[in-house]
Amino acid sequence: MTLNKLKKYSWEISDNPEHPAGMAMLYATGMSDKKMKQPFVGVASCGYESNPCNMHLNDFAGLIKASSQEYDLTGLVFNTIGISDGTSMGTLGMRYSLVSREIIADSIESFILGHSFDGCIAVAGCDKNMPGAVIGMLRINRPAIMVYGGTIASGLYKGEKLNIVSAFEAFGKRVQGTISDEDYDGIIRNACPGKGACGGMYTANTMSSAIEAMGMSLPYSATYPANSAEKLRECQEVNKYMRILLEKDIKPKDIVTRKSIENAVRVAIILGGSTNAVLHLLAIARTAGVDFSLDDFKALNDVTPMLGDFKPSGKFLMEDLHEQGGLPAVMKYLLNKGILHGDCMTVTGKTLEENLENIDPIVPSVVNCIHPLEDPIKKTGHLCILKGNLAPEGGVSKITGKEGTAFTGPAKVFDSEQEANDAIRDHKVQSGDVVVIRNVGPKGAPGMPEMLKPTSMIIGAGLGSDVALITDGRFSGGTHGFVVGHVTPEAWCGGPIGLVKDGDIITIDADKLNLSVNVSEEEFAERKKAWSPKPIEGLQGTLKKYNKLVATASEGCVTDKF
Repeated sequence: MTLNKLKKYSWEISDNPEHPAGMAMLYATGMSDKKMKQPFVGVASCGYESNPCNMHLNDFAGLIKASSQEYDLTGLVFNTIGISDGTSMGTLGMRYSLVSREIIADSIESFILGHSFDGCIAVAGCDKNMPGAVIGMLRINRPAIMVYGGTIASGLYKGEKLNIVSAFEAFGKRVQGTISDEDYDGIIRNACPGKGACGGMYTANTMSSAIEAMGMSLPYSATYPANSAEKLRECQEVNKYMRILLEKDIKPKDIVTRKSIENAVRVAIILGGSTNAVLHLLAIARTAGVDFSLDDFKALNDVTPMLGDFKPSGKFLMEDLHEQGGLPAVMKYLLNKGILHGDCMTVTGKTLEENLENIDPIVPSVVNCIHPLEDPIKKTGHLCILKGNLAPEGGVSKITGKEGTAFTGPAKVFDSEQEANDAIRDHKVQSGDVVVIRNVGPKGAPGMPEMLKPTSMIIGAGLGSDVALITDGRFSGGTHGFVVGHVTPEAWCGGPIGLVKDGDIITIDADKLNLSVNVSEEEFAERKKAWSPKPIEGLQGTLKKYNKLVATASEGCVTDKF
């Protein structure tokens, strides 16, 4: 196949005598005739300088661009955004975190289609970067590969391994007066030692693992650390596989299928991943045209065990899995056990089974980061989909079993995260309470912020086993404890969570998959008569559009379903 035949789209701007302006502009950039005749590959970078997850991504994008010439491709870097969850957590800026997923997808769609490029390589680091990149790739449906920026190394203070959640939980201890100012400062300064995404099985590592299992990134991409030689090699070799995808005309919708979505869900559950995986995988499936709902997620969770002993509820970090063989070793073990579909196409141009052919499976054990299937941490999945009169359309809970499986207590209701944080700080949340944080859903916030700060404060206050929390917002992958998020319908849309009053008795039952409150339908109807949406002041631009367009959490919070 000649190079010109691989230029399926970019010939329109670089080799089209009827479009001289495009050629003139490319020559103006200093582009050589050789580069003009090669396929154009957009290298999308989510790099920015203000957090460790993304601070190195522009460097990776530069490596990818430089190596493109080795494979007779013309790599051209463009930028999209990211919003740091860690930086924005507990602030009004957190409303933009989930929104950034759509902005990233919009950017990739707009740039690649607007400039007639032949393919896309996206370099993504923080939580929403990765699903945003994959959604954008599915929209363009041209050969595409995601490169994960990699996991961070663990921090260390006074002999204790640290990660980003250590900082939030230290704040809870400080509020309770159980940590010195010196140790608090020491933890903050040492929690994040350099570049890379949060080190536990939080949302970034959950999504990188799910996307590798889905086939949209290269083997080991999820587990190579950000500061490793292997990650640099991945950046230098990714164009080899882009060339293969172009030659074989393998596109994202050839890779993201019902079976590959099931592989992604299975891996997210087996590793003990973040509740955010539910939102993102539903959105990816919808964009791919795959019929996959919250009920399908529930069905897989019901038959998939949790094997990963990772933080926040476990002991290990992603760097430990890297040392024990990486994600391919886990997937080979699962494939051998009949857990994964091996016939799914991937970005290597080979099937998942072919990629794993020469990989040694991980050797699981109860002292390993991966437990055996015969002795799981939890026999069914931890990403429980709950329904009931408080969540008629569903809610998502991360129940590992270490928290127990049921909780009943009186509601303590807050109409914002800040109100809840203030109450926890002032010791107004007591053992036995069910904290309700509402009006923080996709439309009500807007933006469905994560509630890591209140949950971390509860853990830090020593109430992790004695207080539950439910919300129409989200949770960070770093959240643990007895918590339920994504409660749908959300309060701002008139959902039952918006009608709960202080003292109502709420029951969370992970065995029966039920979230209910002891309020009758008649009483709810009476309360609804006096209800009105909480006013949202000062909406403009991005958040105003998001409030109008966003679908429910149970539909993945996509913005093009209308």
